[in-house]
Amino acid sequence: MEQDMTHNGEIPLSRRMIVRALAATALFLLSASIAGQLAKYAFGQQAHRFNRLFYVDFEGNIPTFFSSILLILASILLWFITVLKQSSQDPYRRHWAMLAFILLFMAVDEAVGLHEMLDKVPWVPGHRKGGIFHYGWVLFGMTMVIVVAFSYLKFFFALPARTRIQFFTAAAVFVGGAIGVEILEGTYSASHGGEGSLQFSMFATVEEGLEMAGIIVLINALLNYLIDHHEVRLRFDHFK
Repeated sequence: MEQDMTHNGEIPLSRRMIVRALAATALFLLSASIAGQLAKYAFGQQAHRFNRLFYVDFEGNIPTFFSSILLILASILLWFITVLKQSSQDPYRRHWAMLAFILLFMAVDEAVGLHEMLDKVPWVPGHRKGGIFHYGWVLFGMTMVIVVAFSYLKFFFALPARTRIQFFTAAAVFVGGAIGVEILEGTYSASHGGEGSLQFSMFATVEEGLEMAGIIVLINALLNYLIDHHEVRLRFDHFK
C-alpha cells in the first residue's frame, strides 16, 4: 500500500502520479502528431517544422525522445528489481537482468532506429514486396518475440498473479503495435504506393500509441511489484 502522508523534508511521489503523468504526456504527443498531419494537408509546407518536431513516424524528435525515456525508465526499474533479487539469491534474478538489458537495447534502438537498417538489406525475406514481411525487420522481430516468450515461460508462471496479468497485457499491447500494426502499415504501403498519405500516418500513430501504452503498462506493473513485494516507497528528499 502506497503512503500518501507527507513527512518533513520529503516530497511524496505516488505510482498513480507517475503513471498518469506518463499517460498524459503520451496522449498529448499523439494528439500533436495527428494535428500536425491534418495541418500538413490543410496548409502544406507551413506545417513542416511542427511535423518535424511531433510526427511520431519521424526519427530524432520529441515523441522518439519520449519513447526512449519510457524504455529507459522501465529498464531502470528492472535493474532495481535485479539488484533486490541478487541480494536474496532469487532463482530468476538473471531473467530480471536480461529483461533490463532488452529494454535498454530497445531504448537505444528507438533513439537511433537500428531495426530500420534491416529495411535497407535487399536479401531480407519479403523486402519491400508487400505482404506481412514488407518491412525487413518484421521477421526478425517476430523471431525475437517467440524466442523470448519461450525462454521466459517458467519465469512468467512464477510471477504473482497480478504481475503476470499486467506483464502479459503490456507485452500484448506493445507487440500488437510494434509488429501487428507494422504489418498492416506494410500491406497498406505496398498496395497504395507509399508512406506519405494521411491514412498511413494514422497507422503510424496507432502503432506508436500502442508501443507507448505497452511500456506505460509495464512501468505501472513494475512499480506495483516493487511496492507490493519489496515494500518500496516512492519518495524524494528535498534539501533546504
